[in-house]
Amino acid sequence: MTAPASPLHTILNPRSVAVIGASESAEKFGGRVMNFIVKHGFKGRILPVNPSTPVIGGIPAFKRISDAPGPIDVALIAVPSAQIEAAVEACGEAGVPGCVVLTADFAEVGDEGALRQQHLVQVARRHGMRLIGPNCLGFINPALRLALTSSVALAVEPIPAGGIGLVSQSGSLMASLISHAQDLGTGFTVAASVGNQADLEICDFIEYFLADPATHAICAYVEGIRDGARFADVAERCRTARKPLLVVKAGQSDAGAQITRSHTASLAGSDAAWKAVCEQHAVILLDDPEALIQCADFLIRFGPPHGDGIAALSPSGGTIAITADRIAAAGLRLANFAPATGTALHEIVPITRPVNPLDVGGLARDAGLTSAGECYELIAGDPDTAVVLIVVATTPQLDAKVRLWAELATARGKPTAIVFTPGALVDNARKILRELKCPHTNRMDDALRVVKAAIAYGAALNAKQVAAQTPAEFLAVSTYRPPAEHLTETETKHLLNLAGIAVTSDAIARTPAEAVAAAGTIGYPVVLKLSSRTLTHKSDIGGVQLNLANDDSVMSAWQHIENKITALAPGSTIECVVQPMIKGGIELIVGTRWDAQFGALVLVGAGGIWAETLHDTQCALAPLSTEYALSLVRKLRLWPIMNGARGQALADIDQLVDAIVRVSWLAATLGPRLGELDINPLLVKSTGSGVIALDARATFIPHVNLPKAPS
Repeated sequence: MTAPASPLHTILNPRSVAVIGASESAEKFGGRVMNFIVKHGFKGRILPVNPSTPVIGGIPAFKRISDAPGPIDVALIAVPSAQIEAAVEACGEAGVPGCVVLTADFAEVGDEGALRQQHLVQVARRHGMRLIGPNCLGFINPALRLALTSSVALAVEPIPAGGIGLVSQSGSLMASLISHAQDLGTGFTVAASVGNQADLEICDFIEYFLADPATHAICAYVEGIRDGARFADVAERCRTARKPLLVVKAGQSDAGAQITRSHTASLAGSDAAWKAVCEQHAVILLDDPEALIQCADFLIRFGPPHGDGIAALSPSGGTIAITADRIAAAGLRLANFAPATGTALHEIVPITRPVNPLDVGGLARDAGLTSAGECYELIAGDPDTAVVLIVVATTPQLDAKVRLWAELATARGKPTAIVFTPGALVDNARKILRELKCPHTNRMDDALRVVKAAIAYGAALNAKQVAAQTPAEFLAVSTYRPPAEHLTETETKHLLNLAGIAVTSDAIARTPAEAVAAAGTIGYPVVLKLSSRTLTHKSDIGGVQLNLANDDSVMSAWQHIENKITALAPGSTIECVVQPMIKGGIELIVGTRWDAQFGALVLVGAGGIWAETLHDTQCALAPLSTEYALSLVRKLRLWPIMNGARGQALADIDQLVDAIVRVSWLAATLGPRLGELDINPLLVKSTGSGVIALDARATFIPHVNLPKAPS
């Protein structure tokens, strides 16, 4: 059945709440939920439902939800799994628009649980009702003082309010982040746990936060996305609205992927595809859950930085020296101050001190506080400063300096990351920053992670967006039908030729004599390669013989390949490709892979025999514009070599970019039919000499319908 429109605003902003399975016992889920609803002072109607207890928490209870007076905006269900379907049915009959199902033991436990979960959704669909969960911990809405959750994190008061919208597939992680936000002095419009996403899913909540004017940054903990195209669409809408979307994605390692499958029945998507979609749509992809809140808090307060120069300041010489090392190790850049900034700073600090990073320790006590403020103003005002990093160490007038720096930062609006290095000694300074609503962290790692993510987000927002254009004479590819599931090198090169990508002039040989004849026609030197539908790494088994200069060397090379294949598979028929030996240039790999969640993924990186060793690759979702393809090339570690470093010949970047764009359209046009394509190597010659595919292979997925070509 088609899902009805999401009534998330009603569900997350209820005027009345029913708790099915309500209890007086704090040892039970329903008991904790009732306790937290009352404890935090929810002002709406509270309707406990329990067939055997007439009063719960001083509130009259009802035997059935049908007995409770309506309208009821949301019902939280905390009963054993065997009773869940009946409870959802009862809520639907009572006209409840949405249910929050805390109970576990559904899809996350296997096929039987998945079937029960499917039935649960079908029941909700019949009544036009939506579900959050199952296997979740509910949600909080601080503006309503509503804690509709059983998490023990809500034992602490008050509920942290702020401008962050949080959606999490893990209930326990949501609770931890609520606690973390309390420590930082920030908070949420809504924080919600979605569990198994049986019905309402992460994208529904992102869309809700995107439309909510009180939400200024959106955070998501993701284990799996049901609809990759929808996620990409909503992420692009967040970019357009300049509302930061920050994501931590679990399941990027083999071990992590296994855990997420058992935890929430979610299949972890491709790490490369995730990174590609996030980068292309300005999603801030983080590797640490606490960083979600820290970075969101930073961006809400200061907005994205304009530029990438960092000005660092500390009252400790040793600390600032370490800070400089850490900034460099993080791949960040210290700002280059204008001469006037340096001159003004050296009127405050000794002339022997570097101005960035800046040590403001050891200044005269009577002028120390004033000098600390003047130094901040000077470095924050320098044209190359995008972010100020203040590393707080032990210093006289510590609390006063911290307060002054925070007040100056918030008044100026300059992105400023404050990190505390001492422990309990600076608890009062932390309290000051919480009161001032000024972002701060307690570890250098956290501060640099926030700064790096914020700078990358600012750059992504300002990147020129250019629509991908179909290369000329390209649509003929849409009618291509592969001769087999696994294409040979020659067959793959024919496909590349259709897409306008230059390939070598090859000849097929089935005997040594045919190979010699082909070599004579092509012209020496030549390459002799095994032709196979199944062997991926031909060079590893001696199936590639290079730089053959005459007939005898071709005969010898054929015999070598034949001996290798006979040893591996006796009785096999040998077929080889003869092609010209092309020297010089830079070998890259350009390929595609169909990702089940996000579609066609394009890869470019170091190629040849080093493709799987150097791991110098960049990925993006197809199709690509010329501008975006060029940005991928420039991110490679090989880029300086291609760009003429140390006297190297300039590579033909224009033709390389054109080939990447054509490969991306090849993948986009063929869609899910094309499982994989590898051009390895794609030889990039010097400027004006073009590129050429020396080797290639492709795998098609059978039984996929012919797609319509993109316009």
